[in-house]
Amino acid sequence: MRRLVWSLMSVAALALAGCNGSSAPEQGGDNAATAPQTNKVTGTVNVRGDNPLSPEAKLVVSLVDVSSNAQAGTVPLASKTIAPVQIPQSFELDFNPADVNPADLYVVQAQLTDGDRQYKMPLQAPVLTKGAPSQVSIELVPEQTPAEKQLAEFQAVQKQIGGMKISNGTKLEKDVSRAWQVFRKNGQVQFIRARADYGDKGFTSTDYAYQDGQPWVVVQQKKASQDAKPSSIERAGWDKDGNLVLKQVQSGSKTDNSLSDEEAASLKQQAQDILKLATGGKGK
Repeated sequence: MRRLVWSLMSVAALALAGCNGSSAPEQGGDNAATAPQTNKVTGTVNVRGDNPLSPEAKLVVSLVDVSSNAQAGTVPLASKTIAPVQIPQSFELDFNPADVNPADLYVVQAQLTDGDRQYKMPLQAPVLTKGAPSQVSIELVPEQTPAEKQLAEFQAVQKQIGGMKISNGTKLEKDVSRAWQVFRKNGQVQFIRARADYGDKGFTSTDYAYQDGQPWVVVQQKKASQDAKPSSIERAGWDKDGNLVLKQVQSGSKTDNSLSDEEAASLKQQAQDILKLATGGKGK
């Protein structure tokens, strides 16, 4: 009789345990993901290095779903444009928590523009889901401007002219004495280094670089005499469509983008004239 009672009690205990197990919520795993308990993302944006911003700088900060299942071009959950920009720049993005899918990946994207210069994020800044915070600190890195990139490419070619085929020439005119070196690669003029002595009116030392027979970059040093230090250095460069990209003037230690369109056009005409002169009109 005692054995029968214990058996009935065991069956009842097992049945009760089974009922409790089927109704208890699971712990952990993907089902534990919940919507963020906030309706805003905050943070600061800083810039790497010593790069002071102009009053025209503009910062755009956005909260974006970057999950693989997110549709391309999805409208950000929140976005804000800040101008002028004070570095470090704080920001706050308000959003609707109901729009957040706990299984998705969200990041803050920041893009800073100051004239021709762009500042980009080297690292993503995850927020809200998958254990990410709602507050971030972002550091932006300056990218080369188109003018800086072109000048760097010019300087790379400049370093290679020693390995090119070289020819020389001179011409004595009424008011100026000219001398030049022509550097060719694969039968094409890549570079011309020219000197022009105007007597008491000064001296110029100019490097002309060409692409496909057209002026690409011109760097001209203006001096009082051949052995004097440059009083100014003018730099002009054009893209394949002939648009002016590089337009610098250096005076002493100061360099700015103040070269006028007329001055750039003059340098371009000089590049065409010296190419014609140095090649006997052949252009190569």
